[in-house]
Amino acid sequence: MTRLTKFLYDVAEVAAPAVVIIALLFTFAARVAGVDGTSMLPTLEDRQQVILTAGLREPEHGDIVVISQNNGHHKPLLKRVIGVAGDEIDFADGLVLVNGAVIDEPYLAEGTMTYPAPASAMAYPVRVPAGHVFVMGDNRGVSSDSRASTVGFVRVDDILGEVLFRTRPFIRTGPFRFTYQVK
Repeated sequence: MTRLTKFLYDVAEVAAPAVVIIALLFTFAARVAGVDGTSMLPTLEDRQQVILTAGLREPEHGDIVVISQNNGHHKPLLKRVIGVAGDEIDFADGLVLVNGAVIDEPYLAEGTMTYPAPASAMAYPVRVPAGHVFVMGDNRGVSSDSRASTVGFVRVDDILGEVLFRTRPFIRTGPFRFTYQVK
């Protein structure tokens, strides 16, 4: 066996299991998604890349999730979970109330006010039905989310996964999570 052949064999012996492990990881545990649009500013920017779970647990308040194409936009959406099954959602003075309490939203741009969608089919307050979540974008003025009739309540089964980590651009990488307790 020549040196080159031995070297190539050694590289293949190390690389093949690594490729299989990475393929299994991204097939069953994690996925990569791209941000399309500005509805999650300032948290996520247009054309950023994110890594998300493969939908292994129930969504919690504050999670950023990717929703499948079963919506009026016919494309996956990235939104933040505001309410889970049984929560009552309302708005007062530009703030979001969950179960009657104003939620702390440090991820919003300073001065952001939140109101129901002007042409919303929902009469607030609303209660999130079983098996669903209420989602909103962080850039509330441009976000098409649960306040809009084209999205509405999102079935938990339509959630592809939770965003865990930003990967690109590299100057803004890292994990992020803003959860809050709802009483």
